[in-house]
Amino acid sequence: MTEPRWFSQPYPPEGASAAEGIRNQLGRPELDLLTILVRESAQNSWDARLNESPAPVDYRIDMWTVGPAHAGAWRDLLLSGAPRSVEHFPLRETLRRGPVRVLAVSDRGTRGLGGPTRADNAVGPDRDFVSFIRNIGEPRDTALGGGTYGFGKGIFYLLSRPGTVIVHSRCRTTAGKLETRLIGCTLWKSYVASEPDGDRRYTGRHWWGDTSGKVVEPLLGEEAEAVAQRLGLKAFGPNETGTTVVVVDPNTDDLEPAEVAEYLGDTIAWHLWPKMISTAGHPPAMRFSVAYDGVQHPVPDPRFTRPLNMFVAAYESMVAPDGRDLECLKPKRHLGRLGLVKRIMPALEPTRASRMLAIEDLIHHVCLMRPAELVVTYHAGPKPPSTNQGYAGVFRADESMDDVYAKAEPPTHDAWNPHSLDRPESTYVQTTFRRIGEALEQLLSLSGTARPGASNVALGAASSLFSGLVGGAWGIGGATAYSKPGGTAAPARRSAGAKNTTPAQVDDSSVPPPRTPDGTAVEGTPHIEGGDDRPFSGSAGDDAPRRRPRVQYIGDPYYDDRGDDSVLVQEFRLPVPGLQRVRIDLAVTLPGSGGRETDPPIGASMPELIGWEDATGLLHTSDPHMVEGGESVWRAVVRPAPDTMTEIGIKVEAVRGS
Repeated sequence: MTEPRWFSQPYPPEGASAAEGIRNQLGRPELDLLTILVRESAQNSWDARLNESPAPVDYRIDMWTVGPAHAGAWRDLLLSGAPRSVEHFPLRETLRRGPVRVLAVSDRGTRGLGGPTRADNAVGPDRDFVSFIRNIGEPRDTALGGGTYGFGKGIFYLLSRPGTVIVHSRCRTTAGKLETRLIGCTLWKSYVASEPDGDRRYTGRHWWGDTSGKVVEPLLGEEAEAVAQRLGLKAFGPNETGTTVVVVDPNTDDLEPAEVAEYLGDTIAWHLWPKMISTAGHPPAMRFSVAYDGVQHPVPDPRFTRPLNMFVAAYESMVAPDGRDLECLKPKRHLGRLGLVKRIMPALEPTRASRMLAIEDLIHHVCLMRPAELVVTYHAGPKPPSTNQGYAGVFRADESMDDVYAKAEPPTHDAWNPHSLDRPESTYVQTTFRRIGEALEQLLSLSGTARPGASNVALGAASSLFSGLVGGAWGIGGATAYSKPGGTAAPARRSAGAKNTTPAQVDDSSVPPPRTPDGTAVEGTPHIEGGDDRPFSGSAGDDAPRRRPRVQYIGDPYYDDRGDDSVLVQEFRLPVPGLQRVRIDLAVTLPGSGGRETDPPIGASMPELIGWEDATGLLHTSDPHMVEGGESVWRAVVRPAPDTMTEIGIKVEAVRGS
């Protein structure tokens, strides 16, 4: 059996690339290493998919610490023939220090690293092995693929602290037989070594494998499988093909393992969601999983994860008949398709992955992609007038334009830079952004015509206009609540009840006055509309007076996601016992006037009650609805009208005879 050893590449007479130059091919990307790893490795996996197979590509990231059962084999096998200097070969220190942590990126349902194993023999189209292991900067050979010039593989070496990876692959030979291949690679720094014949320069590139010939070769077949087993690498199934790249001692920014797994799962969702959704009856194109020490960590489902569900909706709009075609008129060219959606939405809770994309508390972005449907970037558009409204878009380049957009990308494939192109190609990319901007301007403009005498203030601006007022049972398309101008609401709870009831007596000192955006108190007598606890006369035959039914609001209204809808929720109790009838009173409030509209302007919509949700989560859609008073918490679930400030009132009356 062949024992693998390291081979260090000396500079040949004709010259070669230094390891530092190869490591720097990615430049200084804005994304972090883990994000680039997800993007570049998934792109490689997608480009290597088996076109003849309808099954999705399986993509997984596994992290683990090499255990005692395999630690000895790692030291014995991966130090054989290695350079003595830790400065020139830091893997030596990594293995000596122990325990060794690894991160493996695997794909199955792909063709593996096939073709010739020597660069001088790779003259045909099948040269995956030499493109990944030997050569640097080869142009892509996959039509409509995600990659371009092959620099992205450098991320594996940059992520590894000692610059070392182990590549375990299975492919089919030209004869159609399955072949397993195993080879190690280190990309570190060029150096000069003192040898018996004098000093000698080395490129800093090292390969670990079969060194019995003139060129180091991968271990093949049963030998490769035996050594992989000794290292604790997962074996391929009987008919599986694909590749596993093991990153030795990954740099994870000192995050805890669970944090790394969560971040990777979130990053996969943000950057690869188009491959996770089923379209036109077809299953998702790829399956994703993340695990640490064998424990699976969930990858968010974009259809049910806010705000990615908005981009999924925009994608579906883009492929549907109502999607729009973007055109360049001079020179005339079809650029691609655009889909846009606008929604009322709660403020986001940004994650590490979203912050990496400069997406914080508001979605106002268009996802850019080429025909391969891998996310290039999220292009930020103008912010909507309301802080509680967002929009998402998806632009997919036309297949005929794929080469143009590909050439506009940097090595990390995370931007379209028109200045890097000559005309007319730069014109096409510039026009793309101009057309997207025009579509966004149209999306954000107010539609419809106001009724005579109505305020012409843009209702979407209400968020800014009333941002300083005390919260009450008011909301504007988002999680923030706003109180009625000129009135006062209790900071945590307030009472509001049926019409024609006496105002409750409240301690004015406990109720803060409402304030305008600059902090000025609004003058007016503090009051709370609604019934009180004083008795009133019942019907004939009552033995004792009864308390008036009333509504006790619990906190401010908030926004919640219910399926594809963002809804406004107001929690309340009916503290007076007995059967009572509740009904909703919804209106749109005009900012600046204090008036309320119960009839929509022409072309506008009104908020509507979705239902009454009881303490068990059951939704009752009748209005009015019978409710038994007591301590149970109920929720009024309302679909707010876009671009408006919604007033929620809940009215209650006793049911006679109860």
